[in-house]
Amino acid sequence: NEIQVVRGAASLQYGTQFGGLLNFKFKSPNPNKEIELITRQTLGSNGLFTSFNSLGGTVGKFSYYNYFNYKQGDGFRPNSNFSSRNYHGHFGYQLSERTKLTFEATILDYLAQQPGGLTDQQFNEDPNFSNRTRNWFDVDWKLASLRLDHRFSDRTEFSLNLFGLDASRKALGFRQNRVDIIDDGTSERELLVDDFKNWGAEARLLSRYQIAGKDAVFLVGSKYYQAFNEQRQGAGPATSGPDFTFADEDFPAFPRKSTYDFPNLNIALFGENIFNLSDRLSITPGFRFEYIKTGAEGSFTEVFTDLAGNVLEVRENPENRDLERSFVLLGLGASYKIPQGGEFYANISQNYRSVTFNDLRVVNPSQVISDDLEDEEGFTADLGFRGKFRELLTYDVSVYSLYYDNRISRNIVTTNAQGRVLNLTDNAGTAFIYGLETFADWSVKDTYFSQSENTKLNLFANLALTGSEYLSSNINNVEGKRVEHIPTVNLKTGLRFGYKNLLGSIQYTYLSKQFNDPQNSPPFPDATSPGAGIIGELPAYDIMDISLSYTYKNWKLEAGINNVLDESYFTRRATGYPGPGIIPSEPRTFYTTLQFKL
Repeated sequence: NEIQVVRGAASLQYGTQFGGLLNFKFKSPNPNKEIELITRQTLGSNGLFTSFNSLGGTVGKFSYYNYFNYKQGDGFRPNSNFSSRNYHGHFGYQLSERTKLTFEATILDYLAQQPGGLTDQQFNEDPNFSNRTRNWFDVDWKLASLRLDHRFSDRTEFSLNLFGLDASRKALGFRQNRVDIIDDGTSERELLVDDFKNWGAEARLLSRYQIAGKDAVFLVGSKYYQAFNEQRQGAGPATSGPDFTFADEDFPAFPRKSTYDFPNLNIALFGENIFNLSDRLSITPGFRFEYIKTGAEGSFTEVFTDLAGNVLEVRENPENRDLERSFVLLGLGASYKIPQGGEFYANISQNYRSVTFNDLRVVNPSQVISDDLEDEEGFTADLGFRGKFRELLTYDVSVYSLYYDNRISRNIVTTNAQGRVLNLTDNAGTAFIYGLETFADWSVKDTYFSQSENTKLNLFANLALTGSEYLSSNINNVEGKRVEHIPTVNLKTGLRFGYKNLLGSIQYTYLSKQFNDPQNSPPFPDATSPGAGIIGELPAYDIMDISLSYTYKNWKLEAGINNVLDESYFTRRATGYPGPGIIPSEPRTFYTTLQFKL
């Protein structure tokens, strides 16, 4: 498998997102073997067991690759067991020398018990604590695609991809506006069910040609996407297991109920062109036109009771909303290669993130959402230099910036008429994020003992220094504050080493503190406050991981230790599921894997 980072004008092929995108490339069938079998069995801490099995190959014009991955474990906290089943299939057939048809399918079935979140006081006393015994989360995911690839000539290629998704996400549990409230084990639970059904088609045409004797590449494409999503929220059963059945009739006074359909239509047209102005200089302009139509059709319910809990009135509030918008985004990339083998590069791209109605309609006891939430707009830019020094050093140094207008935040601290502390989702303001990122991989072995062919020794480091600020805001105490969830220092460094078939790596990671809200609020010291555990900074932390592997013929043995320093830390303060509250990260864990490859 491979993870690609796509930025600049090239990222407009795939969407409107800020900062570019990550493209996860699945493994392809082995073109040189009719049958290739890989099986990996893993045992680890806290009852972890993983079984990965893949089968692939190429037989004549037919190619295939399938894997099935089963995973289960108890988790490091009470009430955190999980199990998942994941299948992926790739089937290709070469219809002719120039035409290929590929079908892919992915299925995921995931069930997890959720131990809930913690207040700061609970985390400091015991990060493994859990006071939620009846919270569950379930995912059922079915994704399929059919792709046609055709080469009109050696210079012109066409692809058409049809895809569809049928999925559901269910969250069930005891959720109150105070994290420290203990579940009595007998009352009703809250159930949220999302059903996702969507389909689409994407066509691309790529052509290579020449301008003034220089090679050029032209790409144009279009995408049609339609979604029919449903969301329901209400009372769940008063049992303890993963029973995802609504029980609204049994609990008419349950205060948080809603039922919605969210139709969505998206049509896009995109294109880019690589112009080689010389043997060293190239520029890539690109564009993306988007038409988006989102809607919300349904209702949410308000329940009014007396002091004894008797229902006085049930008020259903119907809602039917539609929002249409269309816009054009532009981007430009440039590259200049120097004689010594390095490359200067620069990218700038407009970005956009639309508000979707399904973000607005979940009723949360600790969350309120602005009625006039607006879409985010802005741009991303970066300038850098990358290359190799002989075969000794690979490096990449860049400066970057992101400009957000109407940046949406889900963690604005506010109070209601009764003085209760709540989280507000609203446009926090105009934010600017900027920084320096460096990456280097140094082959120590080739530098000092290049004659030792059986030895491997590399040092690597990735350092990002990031500044951020809200330039303006209509929210009190936001202007001039740091943007949430952005550490000033993000360092990953380590060592890869080996001798013959024995390989190993050590990686150290450090992240400085981050803020969880745009007002940079301190944690709530009072555990009985509704904001306890939800509002406050994310403290700095550092972790170290070690892994080893040994290969003998068709066998491979791996072992590792994650969080060797046994650091107690967290990276998230959840406002809803899987919290609310602090979600602790894993302490020191061990694993070992045995692989057989045929």
